[in-house]
Amino acid sequence: MKIAEKTVRFLTIAMIALFTAAGFAAVTDKKQDIQNDGGRVNTKEEVEAYILHHIKDSHDFSLWSYTSDEGERKHVGFPLPVILWTSKGLVTFMSSEFHHNDDGHVIVEKDGLKFAKIHSKIFELDNNAVSISFDETHHATNAHKLLDFSITKSVVGILFIGFLLLFWFSRLAKQYKTKQIPTGFARVLEPLVLYVRDEIARPNIGDKHYRRFTGYLLTVFFFIWVLNLAGLTPLGFNVTGQLAVTGCLAIFTLVIYTVSGNKDYWMHMIWMPGVPFLIRPVLAIIELAGALIIKPFSLLVRLFANISAGHIVVMSLIAIMFTLKESLGVVGATGLSLVLSFFITLIEVLVAFLQAYIFTMLSALFIGMAVADHSEAH
Repeated sequence: MKIAEKTVRFLTIAMIALFTAAGFAAVTDKKQDIQNDGGRVNTKEEVEAYILHHIKDSHDFSLWSYTSDEGERKHVGFPLPVILWTSKGLVTFMSSEFHHNDDGHVIVEKDGLKFAKIHSKIFELDNNAVSISFDETHHATNAHKLLDFSITKSVVGILFIGFLLLFWFSRLAKQYKTKQIPTGFARVLEPLVLYVRDEIARPNIGDKHYRRFTGYLLTVFFFIWVLNLAGLTPLGFNVTGQLAVTGCLAIFTLVIYTVSGNKDYWMHMIWMPGVPFLIRPVLAIIELAGALIIKPFSLLVRLFANISAGHIVVMSLIAIMFTLKESLGVVGATGLSLVLSFFITLIEVLVAFLQAYIFTMLSALFIGMAVADHSEAH
């Protein structure tokens, strides 16, 4: 009963705050229409551009932004190191020198070179160029891309989650040296570790070989799961929604089952027994394409597409309070956006676990197929 009373009280306070804020927004709405919007995201086109920009990687860690009374856009966050390999060698500077500009209008001069950032990509301007020129398709005509080794927002997320997992599991390992049953947060990790070992690794790889690969499967599972959950926080991480990250994870799995494949695995793939000789070369091409291309491609695309789609859906529902403000009113648009985005976020919490589970399960399945003794089946 106490829990129900607290829940009802919380919802009541939240609804009062919502309608109070909505009423204040309705009063000040006319003033905002007269003044300059100061870079606010209001129209449908601006919302779409903002969402697509949000799911991309970034050279700075921006938490949120607001418009000051003078109409100037302010960004709250911190810059990250920009590390570039240019025509004159290595060049480094902080991302704050771009002043959060992403359309190429801010030019940064370093070591006699000029740089501009366009759609989260840094370009080096050609000699004697003082500004970026664009063609009819909005591609830079007097600048070229370069090798970018910058510490981006995704890299910060990977390092942060990596150190966090290292801290958690080092504490869990230390507890096993002194006690049989872990305490504290380690009691949450232990059943998850046992689940991955007993329900994913052992059934798919087999009792003979599963111990060799359990460490990798545990790392992949917790890495993807915690990063997916971090992407649902206001920090704005979208690490597993980057093709480069999911591609690397898929390549790790590819290398492991390719290197670990036994003689039976490669014989069944290259020269499959039990079929006519004329069919064997055709099947070999299909099997090699499946093992080296289709399997890792399915891993990287599935994770990337599901996480990116989830971010787009949640942010699109949040944007309802702007796009439908005129038709539903401030109160109606804000309430509808709050309810829909809340329930979709709950579903995304489930999807975060589900995608980590699927990636780990398929990785274990592919590894198990490579190390299985196929001669016993014939």
